[in-house]
Amino acid sequence: MKELVILSGKGGTGKTSLTAAFAAISKSSILCDADVDAADLHLLMSPEIKNETDFKGGGLAVIDPDKCTECGQCIELCRFNAISDDFVVDKIDCEGCGVCVDLCPEQAIDFPIQTCGQWFISDTRFGSMVHAKLGIAQENSGKLVALVRQEAKKLAQEKNIDLLLTDGPPGVGCPVIASIGGATALLVVTEPTVSGIHDMTRALELAEFFKVPAMVIVNKYDLNPDQADAIEESVKKRGLTFLGKIPFDSAVTKSMVQGKTIFEYDENSDISRKVKKMWNKIMASSEMNPGA
Repeated sequence: MKELVILSGKGGTGKTSLTAAFAAISKSSILCDADVDAADLHLLMSPEIKNETDFKGGGLAVIDPDKCTECGQCIELCRFNAISDDFVVDKIDCEGCGVCVDLCPEQAIDFPIQTCGQWFISDTRFGSMVHAKLGIAQENSGKLVALVRQEAKKLAQEKNIDLLLTDGPPGVGCPVIASIGGATALLVVTEPTVSGIHDMTRALELAEFFKVPAMVIVNKYDLNPDQADAIEESVKKRGLTFLGKIPFDSAVTKSMVQGKTIFEYDENSDISRKVKKMWNKIMASSEMNPGA
């Protein structure tokens, strides 16, 4: 089974729109939304949820007033100032490190595991999709990303489908690291700006560190053709696959407003033809097709 993870280095470059477009033209794939902190692939996929499961994350400290002698040791130990002078734990400030639990002399602090969100298996018009929703201000997004990918792979095996399309999180932090380990290839979608080059570079360095082959697409390249050319040159200097440039097209925005992919909105448009050509390049690439 092959997994293509679509990344961006930052939000707003168009990776989710491209993931949805690829889902529309791939003959058979399982969709995975690994952007659990701010999932939005469902806005285009309109998933029909078939299974919903709670996600259990880390614990938060809770002080038992019947056991607490108010010695103050927990307040002194807490480096996050999460315990008030009247010995109540602030759930927002508590980082779940467990120091107060381990060192309380009266063992008056419990550490219950929290329900941090939910993950789902759904049906879409393009096949099955595994996605999740992390609760507000909840931690362990990397753990949830790993879980969502694991369940997506399991579902692909059950359905005998050999392609997994994963919409990855933005940035280069823990959720991104959790989304790329063991992937077949990465597709980094960037934009023609100075910050776009910077964020793309960070994503490519991360891919290199984890030894995952990477490819690059410049979206909305005609907003700054010189920067787009600089990105292409930078990618080629790294010896990586540069798939091409996608122009700005208001049809993409119009299709999103209607909850459609660009192919459903107008499959004969210039941008649809360009995206399909890039998809064919991806599937024929040595990263996704080693025998090519």
